[in-house]
Amino acid sequence: MAWQPEENGLRQILQLLKESQSPDNATQRAVQQKLEELNKFPDFNNYLIFVLTKLKNEDDPTRSLSGLILKNNVRAHFEKFPAEVSSFIKQECLNSIGDPSPLIRATIGILITTIVAKGDLRNWPELLPALCQCLDSEDYNVCEGAFGALQKICEDSAEALDNDPSRPLNILIPKFLQFFKQQSPKIRSHAIACNLFYLASDDDTEVRKNVCRALVMLVEVRMDRLMPHINSIIEYMMMRTTDDDDTVALEACEYWLSLAEQPICKEVLTPHIEKLVPILVKGMKYSEIDIILLKGDVEDDEMVPDKESDIKPRFHRARSHNQKHQGEGGDGDGEGDSDDDGMDDDDSLSDWNLRKCSAAALDVLANVFREDILPVLLPILKEILFHANWEIKESGILVLGAIAEGCMNGMIPHLPELIPYLITCLADKKALVRSITCWTLSRYAHWVVGQPHEQYLKPLMTELLKRVLDANKRVQEAACSAFATLEEEACTELVPYLGFILETLVFAFSKYQHKNLLILYDAIGTLADSVGHHLNKPEYVSMLMPPLIEKWNVLKDEDKDLFPLLECLSSVATALQSGFLPYCEPVYRRCVSLVEQTLGQNLASMQSPDQFDPPDKDFMIVALDLLSGLAEGLNQQIETLVANSDILKLLYQCMQDPMPEVRQSSFALLGDLTKACFQHVKQCIGDFMPILGHNLNPEYISVCNNATWAIGEISIKMGPDMKEYVPVVLGNLIEIINRPNTPKTLLENTAITIGRLGLVCPAEVAPNLQQCTSLRNIRDNEEKDSAFRGVCHMISVNPGGVVQDFIFFCDAVASWVHPKQDLKEISCTVSRTRLGKTTGRSFLTSSQFLSESAWHTTMRCEQFLGAGYSGWTSSIFGREVGGNSPISLSGLAGGRVDFALGREGGEQGAGPLSTRWGILG
Repeated sequence: MAWQPEENGLRQILQLLKESQSPDNATQRAVQQKLEELNKFPDFNNYLIFVLTKLKNEDDPTRSLSGLILKNNVRAHFEKFPAEVSSFIKQECLNSIGDPSPLIRATIGILITTIVAKGDLRNWPELLPALCQCLDSEDYNVCEGAFGALQKICEDSAEALDNDPSRPLNILIPKFLQFFKQQSPKIRSHAIACNLFYLASDDDTEVRKNVCRALVMLVEVRMDRLMPHINSIIEYMMMRTTDDDDTVALEACEYWLSLAEQPICKEVLTPHIEKLVPILVKGMKYSEIDIILLKGDVEDDEMVPDKESDIKPRFHRARSHNQKHQGEGGDGDGEGDSDDDGMDDDDSLSDWNLRKCSAAALDVLANVFREDILPVLLPILKEILFHANWEIKESGILVLGAIAEGCMNGMIPHLPELIPYLITCLADKKALVRSITCWTLSRYAHWVVGQPHEQYLKPLMTELLKRVLDANKRVQEAACSAFATLEEEACTELVPYLGFILETLVFAFSKYQHKNLLILYDAIGTLADSVGHHLNKPEYVSMLMPPLIEKWNVLKDEDKDLFPLLECLSSVATALQSGFLPYCEPVYRRCVSLVEQTLGQNLASMQSPDQFDPPDKDFMIVALDLLSGLAEGLNQQIETLVANSDILKLLYQCMQDPMPEVRQSSFALLGDLTKACFQHVKQCIGDFMPILGHNLNPEYISVCNNATWAIGEISIKMGPDMKEYVPVVLGNLIEIINRPNTPKTLLENTAITIGRLGLVCPAEVAPNLQQCTSLRNIRDNEEKDSAFRGVCHMISVNPGGVVQDFIFFCDAVASWVHPKQDLKEISCTVSRTRLGKTTGRSFLTSSQFLSESAWHTTMRCEQFLGAGYSGWTSSIFGREVGGNSPISLSGLAGGRVDFALGREGGEQGAGPLSTRWGILG
């Protein structure tokens, strides 16, 4: 008969366990003394295992504590345990390996591995077979508990397993491998970990590679399992990152990329960073085989035609309408282009190699450690950047580029010396040095643009343009990409140099082979986006357009090279405006034809899928985007072309396409046509508006964004006639603006559209005023102007709707830089006559007014309203605050105050209130 506890003894043990959890020191000492006394009784350990495994009505911490006390006793006295006690404990562990509580399963696993470590596997021969049998259980708890115990045994007794004469590994390893694809992540991580701890030092390359791969996987799914051994693992992975076999080193190097994503990365890596950084830097140097594969000794290859296999597939990114924010550009919704890793200078190598991985690892670690990594890195950089060996020098330039994002602040004091040196490296005799220097300089372009142009920008621009015309194709590519980055950073700062820039880029048309020609299109399109209408000069148009139109005429409708060319032409058409008129008609008609052809092919494919393949809809998307560019650039001058085509009928079909990118470009074109020639769009509004309302779905951010923008443009053109469509769209717009975590761009476009609806239909929109107070941080423009007027109209209709959010209205008012005079007057009239003293008093008693930022905001409102409105706040509030003088915020701050909802003198930021009034401002 199995051992059973005495009731009184069990009660005393439980009481002791409860007392041991007391924070009182005296109680703890008393418990410790009782434990030492109880250890004199052999069956005390039976009581402990009984509480751990049998008393499931007790709380888990008490049961677990009982097991941990037993574990300590095993560690200290196991060889003195009577045989019957040892057997009872072992049997109970196996019987309860699948306890429902994860804490109890983990405690039993710890107890098992402690017994194995003390008593030797040979003294418990039934253990491994029993645990293996448990792995096949359909009960998740039994399987997970057995795996947890096996993992701990593998961690603590790997050598014993390997040396056991019965060779248990021959059975265990295949068993573990079966679970590598198990549905449960926890089971998978157990299975992997069980294999790792006795395979890490294997002589076989494949084994070491798989160990590294498994450790990377564990970092991603169960970092907690690695933490007890993290220092040993880091040391091991550093050793493997320098493995003689590059495939092993690459697998190990992946570990640093995964570890960098963990919140604990900096804490665990700090003791090792001085050793790790030189390892990564060393890995960034080209190997001899790399140089051979790259034909690094070939300097002039511009006359060698590209192989089709050298040209990567290109994917078009559909057009999106976004607001420009104060002090920034881009869409802000996380859908932009990802940063180029800049290490595509070795395309002919495998897509991913040790050099790229080492550079990427240093990049992400620089973002984790920031300037703290520089004391380790700068001495290394000083040595290798100026090295006589070109391969080492090249790796140093790559290092400098890799740390640019993470360590920019720390690097700024060194850039006045480093940038001129890098510019000289653009003329290095080795093509691989020239190409990587292009990329590294692009990473510091933002700093360069902010410095004196004669000292940095002009020399950099001059040398980069020389490299655009380099005799080496790899350098041409790197220089073109780097110059595009410089264009984005410099924008209109490049206007004085446009003639020189265009001469160079146009000459490149005659030099470039197929692959680099596609990159050249991007550089020209980016230039057009950056300088805008400044490109519309006859001498620039006559230089730029002939080579583009020549390529346009050569390419067939089914040629995918049309994608980058149409993208380029879209930007150029928008920038040239009327300067594009001589070229617009054939371009317009071909775009309409591409849309029509694609729709026809799609219909044929749907009706007869066995006979016709689905079309590549990217042709339709780029055509729609170029039509948008034409409409935006030509404005009313596109009217005749629209009148003589079926574009609106085709657009109606495109707006209902199941592919989101097609709908996105369709709504962009609809908005641009609305602005350019509304007389043709108006007749289709009844068909278009329900489709637009249906697409106000933030699950597709860019589609929703463009639909929202198009509705705003239509509202301005429709005027009061928009009334019948307000119910179709307003509810969804309100839902978007109040939705948590709405992307910034979508939030701003939605706020502007609601404001515009309020401008033309104030009575219909005003009841929702309090729900849609989300207007902030948009640069002064016509869209902001109309939306702000709409808000004022809505306040006139529903002044009570703004009382609770008055500070945010002040925020929106305060953000204007150059408002129109009549807008000032409208705002003041609304504030004085519509809001009045009631609003002022309500605001004064609210928590909003009690913050320092409220004073700054309201003072900026006075600045916005200008001369004659000093003391405007007093006239609204009509009362005194905390003293005998009336409120006048004009004297609260001497000098300039940059309002950003609680920030002074800094750049504007959305802050915690960004989902309220702020967006219009």
